[in-house]
Amino acid sequence: MASLFTEASAAPAQRPARVTYLLVDGENIDATLGMNVLNRRPNPEERPRWDRITGFAQKVWGQDVVPLFFLNATSGQMPMPFVQALMAMGYRPIPLAANGDEKVVDLGIQMTLDAIVDRDADVLLASHDGDFLPQVERLVGQDRRVGLLAFREFVNLQLAGLVPDGLEIFDLEGDVDAFTSPLPRVRIIPIDEFDPLRYL
Repeated sequence: MASLFTEASAAPAQRPARVTYLLVDGENIDATLGMNVLNRRPNPEERPRWDRITGFAQKVWGQDVVPLFFLNATSGQMPMPFVQALMAMGYRPIPLAANGDEKVVDLGIQMTLDAIVDRDADVLLASHDGDFLPQVERLVGQDRRVGLLAFREFVNLQLAGLVPDGLEIFDLEGDVDAFTSPLPRVRIIPIDEFDPLRYL
């Protein structure tokens, strides 16, 4: 007697694996590091280790990461050695060109955050910029994890105000370990993170 149990019904449909979208506002991270932390242009060895950031993004919620790095290419030129290095680390560089004087990197990230609203995915945004507040507010209000990677003391106050609603803030130095040597920061240190050896 032929079985009525078909192959199609043998196994439940597999849901696609949930991913984390990592959106990097490289201009903002670099500017904050230079102007607010170092008070000068960062040297190459002082910049974040972008591979450590993707590693943290994979680890923090235990799922695959789609890392997107937004660049301003309005000049018509791209920093090809940097772009190739990003690609070697698994990033998808997104070089954007403005039509006028708009903040093209911010616009690109805003559009991408808007597009993620309809996806079953989590989000990590590397930026301090309050320009993303409306998009982050929409994402936090949904059934997803949303995180900010930044220097905690320089996060936009309105963004920081979303923490009670579910936004998680991860410090680029303390939580993510994105730097190879300690930065000259003056910040509030939770006592369980205090390492006196850094000051001796």
